[in-house]
Amino acid sequence: ARRLVAIEVTIESWIARYRPTAVAIERVFAQHNVQTVMGTAQVAGVAMLVAAKHGIPVSLHTPSEVKASITGSGRASKDQVGAMVTRILKLEDVPQPADATDALALAICHVWRGSTTARLNAAVEAAANHGRQRGPLGRSPRPPSRRQE
Repeated sequence: ARRLVAIEVTIESWIARYRPTAVAIERVFAQHNVQTVMGTAQVAGVAMLVAAKHGIPVSLHTPSEVKASITGSGRASKDQVGAMVTRILKLEDVPQPADATDALALAICHVWRGSTTARLNAAVEAAANHGRQRGPLGRSPRPPSRRQE
């Protein structure tokens, strides 16, 4: 539990310092090592919680979604992802360590796919709000009648 508090404090300081307008997190996927998945999920949850407390939208992207958006293949190798991140960002070398490459790939994926996701989420929310404005039996409420004076 102390580890998660320390992570929360660190993320809080990053948000205060860098003031992000969005947070992208790699969606946890099933692995053979349950302990690793649980630890990763816990940290992702803390990051989502901190972002939500600050009103920052959070998007989750699967590893295959990130790979596909960067390389065109959801089954791309780490080397292929690294090469494309290097090319896209016009870097001289592949970012090190490998986690840095993964983070940059996630950010690129979010920027490229984020506007589409945001538009879809806005449309779903607008449809839900429109449904709430309907009266009984799904009918739109009648506008107030105009009186002739």
